[in-house]
Amino acid sequence: MNSESAPGLNGGLDGLLQNARRRAGLTQEQLAGLSTVSVRAIRDLEQGRVRNPRKETLKLLANAMRMSDARRVELELAADAHSAGRVFQSLYSAELAAPPTPLRPLAGRRAELEALTGRLDGQHDRLLTLVGLPGVGKSRLAQEAALLLHTRDRIPVLWVPMAESPGVGAERGPQSTMTDWVRSLIRDGERYEELTSVIGSKPTLIVLDGLDAAPAAGPALLNLLRACERLKIIITARQAAQPLGGRLLPLAPLPAPLPTDSAPARPGDSLLPGRPAAELMLSYVSHMRPDVLPTDSVTATVAHICHCLDGIPGALEAAASWLLLHSPEQLLDIALTTPLLLVDGVTPESLDSGAALSELLRAAVTGLDPRTTDLLTRLTELPDPWTVDAAARAGGGTLAETARDVHCLLLRGLIRQLPTEPGGPVGFTVLNLVRELLEDRRPATAELVGATD
Repeated sequence: MNSESAPGLNGGLDGLLQNARRRAGLTQEQLAGLSTVSVRAIRDLEQGRVRNPRKETLKLLANAMRMSDARRVELELAADAHSAGRVFQSLYSAELAAPPTPLRPLAGRRAELEALTGRLDGQHDRLLTLVGLPGVGKSRLAQEAALLLHTRDRIPVLWVPMAESPGVGAERGPQSTMTDWVRSLIRDGERYEELTSVIGSKPTLIVLDGLDAAPAAGPALLNLLRACERLKIIITARQAAQPLGGRLLPLAPLPAPLPTDSAPARPGDSLLPGRPAAELMLSYVSHMRPDVLPTDSVTATVAHICHCLDGIPGALEAAASWLLLHSPEQLLDIALTTPLLLVDGVTPESLDSGAALSELLRAAVTGLDPRTTDLLTRLTELPDPWTVDAAARAGGGTLAETARDVHCLLLRGLIRQLPTEPGGPVGFTVLNLVRELLEDRRPATAELVGATD
């Protein structure tokens, strides 16, 4: 009888063993000779007749096939899904725990990346929270920092999107299984000892992306930090409602001044030095409309669009999708009048990341208390750049009270600092999209689709 069984059709133990053996280029007889496991036992495993194989049997087979740590974890979890903690503890490594691979280079965040990695390289800052508006690039910056540490130092990185549900998403594997497991422990907050036993004394970085979805996780994180001396944690969040004693790192939108703010020194000079938002938007333009050449006129138009959308990377990417329907000049006309129409993209309903960006931005404004909302509205009427002193006079509050409110608005990303004279007072402005939200006017998207010259 032919000892080869039919190819596995699922991700169970039987299919994993068959696939691993074929990748190793072995027959069942050859694998039996190398592993000392009988041909009959291998055949029974590959045909799904054995539900609870001995751990030693799996180890012998894995060694014979020279399986990687990640493949071993996948094999053991397929045999016993309830032993996640034990499996991860025995095979926890940088190969198993890795951050997601970026889809494109990081744009315009060199200073922020150096600041973040500098904190992570130090001995004192072990809990860092990146806070800012939706779409501003918190996750992307954390991803770049995590990838740098993982590649440079071979540090395990547990990347945990807190808003996702277990079992949802792409193809299942050991990394996604571990992510689901860590997420459940963080959310539960009472079984953190299992994760502690896995990390132990190993240097590890945990990234909790979007901790707004699990605001009660604070005690579990502090317990983890106390138990694992070489553990560091990055949190990304839209607001820092309850600081856990770590360091807050506010992330502002990309700088997006108008080209007229500093004209080129001489004909032929670039219009974009120091304007990462415009550089990013131009990369989107070249992808969406390769027929549009980056002339000085187009570059100036793109820079103006970026200014209207405050240099928020998520908003720029969404706005670029409208280039399938409009020219850059038409896009600028819309950005000058109703910029909120651009920030969800052409087909926002196709996104699977939850609420649309415009709704997330709206929630950032409506979540303010009435006093801070009133102050923010008054700040939109001040000439830019305004100072905390000017804000106190406009709002009618004390200087100390106004300073706290301005600081709150800055952490939430609703206002931003503007360049000022060296040694002069710090100046601020309210984001253009926030001004639009405060005016509470958002025409139907259908008007944009039917827009004409």
